[in-house]
Order: sequence, then structure tokens, then C-alpha cells
Amino acid sequence: MTDAQKWLLLAGLALSGWILYLLAPVFAPFLVGALLAYLGDPFTDRLENLRLSRTLSVSIVFAVMSLAGLILLLILIPLLQEQLVTLLDRLPRLLNWIQEIFLPWLSSALGVNTDNVNLDVLRQTLTANWRDLGGILGLLLGKVSHSGQWFLTWLAYLILVPVVTFYLLRDWDILVKNIHGLVPKQYTATFVKLCGECDSVLAEFLRGQLLVMLALGIIYSLGLWIIGLEFALLIGMLAGLVSFVPYLGGIAGITVAGLVGFMQYHDIIYLVYIALVFGIGQAIEGMLLSPLLVGDRIGLHPVAVIFAIMAGGQLFGFIGILLALPVAAVIVVLLRFVHQHYIESDYYAP
Repeated sequence: MTDAQKWLLLAGLALSGWILYLLAPVFAPFLVGALLAYLGDPFTDRLENLRLSRTLSVSIVFAVMSLAGLILLLILIPLLQEQLVTLLDRLPRLLNWIQEIFLPWLSSALGVNTDNVNLDVLRQTLTANWRDLGGILGLLLGKVSHSGQWFLTWLAYLILVPVVTFYLLRDWDILVKNIHGLVPKQYTATFVKLCGECDSVLAEFLRGQLLVMLALGIIYSLGLWIIGLEFALLIGMLAGLVSFVPYLGGIAGITVAGLVGFMQYHDIIYLVYIALVFGIGQAIEGMLLSPLLVGDRIGLHPVAVIFAIMAGGQLFGFIGILLALPVAAVIVVLLRFVHQHYIESDYYAP
């Protein structure tokens, strides 16, 4: 490859990155569809090996994925909504406890000046607005009435994601073959090797991490339910959901559950029980779930994981957060390849 070709390739990559940055807001349904198609392709290939047609295999996998998602939504959304409504109804009581009990204790125990902290206005605003909204449905309708664009955007997402998933899943092997055909012949072996490693890492990470998050959500919810904590399902599932960031799920869960538990029981022993629930969950994740379901293939340091998520969010918003770790996993594979060539080069060891 000549210098001119290298500069042309670099310019093309820079232009592609700039276009992707500009179009990031409209990529959400396509990226979600591509992710679902990627996760469903191995199962489709297995059905094809049973001598089923590609279209029939895709239809079966798509139907199973849709049915599983629908059942999950029908089970979880009502339960989560009920607990969320109850939690929001009790927020004024929580603010009243903070104002009348916690802040005076903080002032007497630590000498912190809390005279200027007044939560009455916030409590009154929450109470009035929540009663006017009439719950989650009222909040949703209010949002829709104030922003037709917001409603149309989410409606388009709900329609586009299944359509994109189905067609990408049906044509996945064709797309991979076409991309493979564009690679110059002298780089084919290297390209196939890197793609194989990236696919292995991504498959292990995505499928494993989703299972870890679900398992942690169930463990946390069951543990909090056993000790009798209100909002156990809501807190446990949210803690499991954010557990893709190292330690964040445990820290956030202990903080929220500890506050709710102290408000509910007014007994510090329940803080020990809550800490025990999340400690057991973290131990199960570290000793069993992550090694078994995810493994050490990615090799990202926890600090690198946090940086990747923050950088993705800063550059591309919510979509960047979703893609941060998969992209980081691919970058790790490429860096390992570059590092190996550097070690073997004459520049490193002349």
C-alpha cells in the first residue's frame, strides 16, 4: 500500500467516523436490531444445520425472541410500575424524614450547618404534581402531549427494531460474506483471524453479560424480598441492570436499599442484612457467574470499563453507553494484534 493509499484510507475512516457522529441520534433502532440479530444468528445457524430453510429458521428464532421479550414485559412492567408508584407516593414522607430527623442528627453529630436546607417546597411540588399526573400513565400522557416528536420517535423505534432485526437476521450470513469479499486478498487471512477473535470476544461478553445482569437482578430481588424489604423487585432489578459497570450495581443497590430499609424498619440491623444480600450477590458474581458466563477473554481493567462507558456517553449519548463495552472489547483485540506485531518487529528488537 502506497503512502497516498494510506492517507486516503485514513481520510475515509475519519469521514466515516464524522458521519457516524452526526447520525448517532437516528442509529438507535438499527443498532438495537443489529445487536439482536447478532445474538440470534448462532441459533438460526443451528436450525439451518437441521435442514430447515433460512427463512423458516429466522422466523422461529424471531418468534421465540419476540415471545420471550413480550412475556418478560408483561410480567415485569406491572410489578415494577406498582412498586414505582408506591415509591413515588412515599417520596414526600422520605423528604419529611430527612428534614425532621436526618438533618438534625447530621447537624448535632457532625456539626454540619443544615439551617439553610429546606425540603418543604420540593415535597409539596412532588405531592401536587404526582397527584395531578395520576401515576405512570398520566406521566406518559403528559410527556406525549408536550412532545409529539418524542412520541413519534419512540413509536418509530418500536416499529423499526423488529423489522430491522428480522431482515438483518435473515441476511446476516450474506452481509458477512459481502464484507469479506471487499477485503484485499493479501489481508484476507489477517482479517479473518481478527474477525474471528472479535466475534468470539463479543459473543462471550454480550451473551454472558446479559445473563449475569439478569441473574444478579434475580439474586438481589430475592434476597431483599426474603428480608422483607419494600420495593425489593424494583431495587434488585435496577441494581442488576447497572451491574455492567464494575461495582456500580452493588454500590447503588446498597445505597438505595439501605435508605429504604432504614425508613421502613428504623433498625440498623437491617442495614447489615441488606449489605449481606449484596455481598453474597457480589461474591456469587465474582466466583461463579462472571468466570462461568463471561470469562476473562475481554481483559478490560475496571477503570478502563468505567472510562469506556463515560467516553461513550459523552460522545454518543445513551447509544454510546450501550456500545461502549462491545467497542472496547473489539479495540482490545486490535490492540493485542498491534502489540504482538510490535514485539515481533525490528523496531522493538533490531
